Amino acid sequence: MFKKLFVIALVAGFAVLLWSYLRHYSERTTLNDLSTYYVDNTAREIGAANVVTAIVVTYRGFDTLGEVTILFVAASLIAMFLKSMGKEKSRNARPASLILVTAQKLLFPLILLFGVYIFINGHLTPGGGFQGGSVIATGFLLWLMANPEGHAPQSLLNTIESISGFGYVAAGLFGLILGLGFLDNRFMGLGTLGHLFSAGVIPIIYSFIGLKVGAELSNVLHHLNEIQNEE
Repeated sequence: MFKKLFVIALVAGFAVLLWSYLRHYSERTTLNDLSTYYVDNTAREIGAANVVTAIVVTYRGFDTLGEVTILFVAASLIAMFLKSMGKEKSRNARPASLILVTAQKLLFPLILLFGVYIFINGHLTPGGGFQGGSVIATGFLLWLMANPEGHAPQSLLNTIESISGFGYVAAGLFGLILGLGFLDNRFMGLGTLGHLFSAGVIPIIYSFIGLKVGAELSNVLHHLNEIQNEE
């Protein structure tokens, strides 16, 4: 009885807070000073057609470093806990259907190519390293579904993850060494706005981020598949 009353009071409290917020909510129709600065100066300072990319990779590069670190720590902890549970020695994985196996063979390389396209063009179009890496991980998930008892190239994934992480930090520190700033993209030529080879080092940084995110998420999926028992 008291539990139900507590839940009702909690829901009513949230409803009052939401109503209070909505009653005073007014949609912003103009950009604030910081957003206006980004819109007005990104093309000239960073050379990126995608303003969001310029903010994520360069203007707030330390935040992005923190996000990548959090993702790495989360993936490492998941791998540690799954290893402590031990692999299922008596796995009875359900065989994949012929349709799924055939679709995987056709779509897997296309998904990987699409993921690479997203993070290489992240300075030109909506997308970037996190999105491209996630797409690559979905391709790996499709491969695991079609090959439930297959052995993923874990050493290759770990190598890609380590190299991309080192390359990302090295690119950031190189900007500091040249007296510009961490993850400053201007130590390479900015090129012509809107072209693939433009925005300085941003395409390279996004490539490192995309490979790292894709390898980390694929590793997590691989460990989850190892302990799965469908019986």
